[in-house]
Amino acid sequence: MSEEHTAEEAVAAEEHFTAPPSGTYRLQLRGTPEGRFGFAEAAALAPYLAALGVSHVYLSPISQAAPGSAHGYDVVDHTRLSEELGGPEAFGAMAARFRAHGLRLLVDVVPNHMAFPERRDLSPALADVLARGPESAHAAWFDVDWDAGGGRLVPPGEGEPNFRRFFDISGLIGLRQEDPEVFERTHGLPRELIEEGLVDGLRVDHPDGLADPRGYLRRLAEVAPEGWIVVEKITEGEERLPPDWPCAGTTGYDSLGMVGGLFVDPDGEKPLTDLYASLTGGPDTFAGVARGGRLHAARHGLKPEVDRLVRVLRRVAGTDRPGLERALVELLVEMPVYRAYVVPGEDAPQRAVDVLEEAANRARLHLPRELHGDLETLVDLALGRGEVSDAEFIVRFQQTTAPLAAKGVEDTAFYRWNRMAALNEVGGDPGRFSVGQADFHSHCIRLARDWPLTMTTLSTHDTKREEDVRAWLAVLAELPGEWAEAVDRWWNWWGPGASPMEPDLEYLFWQTLVGAWPLTPDRLTEYLTKAMREAKTSTSWIDQDAAYEEAVLAYARRVLADPDLVTDMTSFVRRLAPYARVNTLGQKLVQLAMPGVPDVYQGCELTGLALVDPDNRRPVDYGRRREKLLRLDTGRRPKEVDDEKLLVTSRTLRLRRSRPGWFGPGSRHEPVAARGPAADHVVAFARGEAVVVATRLPVGLERRGGWAGTTLDVGSVGWRDVLTGATLWGPELEAADLFAHLPVALLVPRAIDR
Repeated sequence: MSEEHTAEEAVAAEEHFTAPPSGTYRLQLRGTPEGRFGFAEAAALAPYLAALGVSHVYLSPISQAAPGSAHGYDVVDHTRLSEELGGPEAFGAMAARFRAHGLRLLVDVVPNHMAFPERRDLSPALADVLARGPESAHAAWFDVDWDAGGGRLVPPGEGEPNFRRFFDISGLIGLRQEDPEVFERTHGLPRELIEEGLVDGLRVDHPDGLADPRGYLRRLAEVAPEGWIVVEKITEGEERLPPDWPCAGTTGYDSLGMVGGLFVDPDGEKPLTDLYASLTGGPDTFAGVARGGRLHAARHGLKPEVDRLVRVLRRVAGTDRPGLERALVELLVEMPVYRAYVVPGEDAPQRAVDVLEEAANRARLHLPRELHGDLETLVDLALGRGEVSDAEFIVRFQQTTAPLAAKGVEDTAFYRWNRMAALNEVGGDPGRFSVGQADFHSHCIRLARDWPLTMTTLSTHDTKREEDVRAWLAVLAELPGEWAEAVDRWWNWWGPGASPMEPDLEYLFWQTLVGAWPLTPDRLTEYLTKAMREAKTSTSWIDQDAAYEEAVLAYARRVLADPDLVTDMTSFVRRLAPYARVNTLGQKLVQLAMPGVPDVYQGCELTGLALVDPDNRRPVDYGRRREKLLRLDTGRRPKEVDDEKLLVTSRTLRLRRSRPGWFGPGSRHEPVAARGPAADHVVAFARGEAVVVATRLPVGLERRGGWAGTTLDVGSVGWRDVLTGATLWGPELEAADLFAHLPVALLVPRAIDR
């Protein structure tokens, strides 16, 4: 298959324009002069992305952002296409080129906030509010606490912010999408692009920050009545996306954790937990660390938001009950999910009641008995029940719990407890060490039934580390003894006390080197700086300890400059390589073939070893990827794991695109049983007439002696592996034959053409 589509393929592509996506590819646009990747550069990828097998290209925000923006989420004007990215003409040309290659567009919309940049760069609406205060015609656009600001909007850097921010970022001011005028003005551009047929779907950024996420999505569904809409929603534990939200599902963090955990050996939990505790002195569970992170966020970075909620509470309940304020902080901190989704004026759903009661039960453990009554009062207020009900408190409470979860846990606690860094991922739970096959299949069956068009992913612009870094680190769970010896050796390379790092940071440091090896000094020091400041233990973004930071970075540079240590590190990484290959290919095939719409983050069709942003937003070498795909398409065998991952990605995406009945809505996820001594090392399932098979826990498989005696029950027909072209015959397939060339297989009935 060449990169250019034939005329027949173009006609066929027209037929699926109104169909849901079969696979998406995420592009990070940027308008910075030193690394521009705008609409024209994206358009140039059309032949390659079509050949890769996706149906839709998924763009980061396209509206006019603040000058110098590297990501587009700091929007200054929702009504205009970004001039830095190329403006309307370039956007139209890009959309036309994608359409000519059978591709459609999805775009990222940012409803929760807009940028509050330097005064000369303000939007007209924000400038008017800054000048005229509550008398401005645009005053209702922004979520401003006028009382706290003394009747004025306090700009960043000129005092404590008392407007609602995006998390703790004072340069981003909250929008009031519950106001119909605000919604119409900020969504006119996507409405226009959808009506013109240039855009087919929307990704909604951070809906949990809105006053009424469900109400917002209902209005958005009117903007894009036939569009594919997904929401950036983090679900925790057993939490599910509210069933009454009119959207296709989430952006896939729930599936990311399920897929990744499937390739982590549960037998490694105890030895790695013991190792972590012995090296760092840290706790052996995550719960207390998470609580500490939330408390830190409530008392520091998000204190303005908590103080605003306290002022609302005083208005509602009076000022003579100080115990309420203490109980409020505890209730906020103990919330088990981002928010409860209570709508003022409606009866709280049972799931919201359960969430608030669970939070209250946790909070009681940290409050004296005399404040338990205050806690019950707060639960009633948050649920809108009892004698007193206040709409502002209900909304503001939920707009506080969401950023508290994000900043307190993912952006603080995740950097303080690094027992297994691969698990410290957006939407994940570091306390859940692995995922069993039964739980994975249950997750997939539920998706196929309830959310068949939800997005699935392994990497995004927000993940803490890209997918294959996690694949490498997963091997450590199978080699805990060898890892313990190696990390102890490196820890004491120059003798006890040589490292200035806090113990938890040092343990993260060595894991990072192993997972992303080799790392340049610039990439490593950039990552360590962010990790130190996010942990907020010895330094932070607000209160930096320059001496500590420089000592840590100097130590990191010393490590990379020591040839003997580098040789030792390289040797250990090579030891992991064959097992990491199995994990890399296995988790990618599973993610691409499971229920939902798979997304490939830019560049991750090859090995993705980037760390947290901005590392994962660097330019991608598409020339190399085009060349590799062309080699595979002209019959060349894969030479390395990058080729193999590209083979898995392209062949699976193409199969999904050509066989929507097998993978789309209405299709099922059916576990396929393996039998024999190594059965637990096979994860297999059927999607339509295709059978997906992957190897898991490769070290244990090797110790067991391989596949001898292990079979897969796939029926009595003949099969062709679309990855290798091999023909296999049922009713039972020998695992040794199935995995003769690759640790994964994608089987279709032999009679079906490519």
